[in-house]
Amino acid sequence: MANDLQSRVDSMFNKDRLWAWAFVVVLWATLLFVYFAVSGYIQDGSARILLAVAGLLVGIFNTASIAAMISHYGHDKKFIYELDIKHLDANR
Repeated sequence: MANDLQSRVDSMFNKDRLWAWAFVVVLWATLLFVYFAVSGYIQDGSARILLAVAGLLVGIFNTASIAAMISHYGHDKKFIYELDIKHLDANR
């Protein structure tokens, strides 16, 4: 039973980790799309550089926060996911 619970915890953590990194990929794709879609309308070169720097900062900080979240979940996955599994099993 404990081995089955651990495999369920690992499965839930792996799915959450996959979705988190998928979000990061979509975020970067969106930032790049917005930059290239909007940069053609910007006449001032310094404003275009400012847009690029702001987009990079948003992407870097969000990527770092997602990485920190995944790390935190990895350290506390037993507590986090076992509680979720117990509630899911109780609702069945």
